[in-house]
Amino acid sequence: MLLTAVVVNAQTPKREFRGAWIQCVNGQFQGLGTERMQATLTKQLDELQRCKINAIIFQVRPEFDALYPSNFEPWSRFLTGTQGTPPSPYWDPLQWMIDECHKRGMELHAWLNPYRAKTKGTNALAVTHAYQQHPERFFWYDDMIIADPGQEVNRKYFCAIVQDIVKRYDVDGIHIDDYFYPYPANGQPIPDEQTYQMYNRGINNIGDWRRDNVNLLIKEINQVVKQTKPWVKFGVSPFGIYRNQKSWKNGSATNGLQNYDDLYADVLKWVDEEWVDYNIPQLYWEIGHKAADYETLINWWSKHAGKRPVFVGQDVMRTVQAKDLNNPQTHQMTAKYNLQRSLPSIEGSCQWPASSVADNAGGYADMLKKEYHRYPALQPLMPYIDHQAPGKVKKLKPIWMGRDYMLFWTAPKAKHPMDEAVKYVVYRFPKGMRVNIDDPSYIVAITTDTFYKLPVNRGKEKYTYVVTALDRLSNESRPVKKSVKL
Repeated sequence: MLLTAVVVNAQTPKREFRGAWIQCVNGQFQGLGTERMQATLTKQLDELQRCKINAIIFQVRPEFDALYPSNFEPWSRFLTGTQGTPPSPYWDPLQWMIDECHKRGMELHAWLNPYRAKTKGTNALAVTHAYQQHPERFFWYDDMIIADPGQEVNRKYFCAIVQDIVKRYDVDGIHIDDYFYPYPANGQPIPDEQTYQMYNRGINNIGDWRRDNVNLLIKEINQVVKQTKPWVKFGVSPFGIYRNQKSWKNGSATNGLQNYDDLYADVLKWVDEEWVDYNIPQLYWEIGHKAADYETLINWWSKHAGKRPVFVGQDVMRTVQAKDLNNPQTHQMTAKYNLQRSLPSIEGSCQWPASSVADNAGGYADMLKKEYHRYPALQPLMPYIDHQAPGKVKKLKPIWMGRDYMLFWTAPKAKHPMDEAVKYVVYRFPKGMRVNIDDPSYIVAITTDTFYKLPVNRGKEKYTYVVTALDRLSNESRPVKKSVKL
């Protein structure tokens, strides 16, 4: 096993996206049953919380199916083993995950695939599956079924799915990954010529038309999300290469599959048009990779971040299996995090997959806890959604409750859901220390509770406790402080 190099006194930012993807398509939940799946997820979430992960991206719609009781689609085989079969004992994994993440101070982003209707391993579709009802809206490609992006009805259908989730669930975000038009298969052209002839909208190049189809979808998803609940974020995690230099002079010095040319995903346009709230390019390669060097790509995405924050999609296993170029006795986690933290447009990262972090592959979780996520972090600000901070907390007061010394406060009043306090930050400063809430090392809790149990120690030490309120976009209120003897 390669070891990690420890960076002494590395600075950790107060605001940083620290995400992790929890996927279902690898079959990790299939056939577990309700109790074992909840136990598996609980174990992962507990360890991710210890790693100070602050956002979970949870896959709930892999192939026109659902890991929640959908008003449109059948239960997923990745949950129960058979598509259309509900879980037994019955439960709602999406609602359960929202509750579990929120009580740990984490955001929950619902991860959906917009076009893929059947993965390669699926051999039977439920009678309620959309393909069984309307096969004319789909095409087969490389043993998958794909909803034809050129048909407006498919955009409207997916937006209805998104709206249903956002209306019914207290999700913090809607998330889609890198599967737009299918990844190219040798000798297999995309069978959408007839759709192009019927619905080309006057666009005289089929590649431009395909990109426009995806553009329309991204624009409409953003509109339906913001019209339904304006505070819900909409983000994408595209393939790690936008375009190579050989295809476009401003492209990256890479030589691999391209979002723009091969998947028809014009990611930079989505950012420039402000159709997405965050961008997580999947930079899964190692530093020094011949075709897609991590260092080259993180610098390229930082330079082209545009109007939205970039978070880096990190492949945990590739990172811990690759040798550091300058110190072959260690793996590349340190080098990658040093790059990430050095670039002003990079505002965090997302770990693929969450299970590898929870399993501490290559000491990855240890390094997050000891070094890179040593202190808690708030979510990056998104002033383009909302910049108004909530009111400050009221009636901050320590009270003895039996043997427990508790710090209580009450929520500030709010006239609109955007202004409501949904979480609180508790800071602790030793006697004589200047209060500085910009320093995350003094955060002792980020909580949804309106109380905090004080660590009593014979009542001889004096501390200043500070509490602030956070709204749904992590705008932070003015601080309220109270001196306490512990």
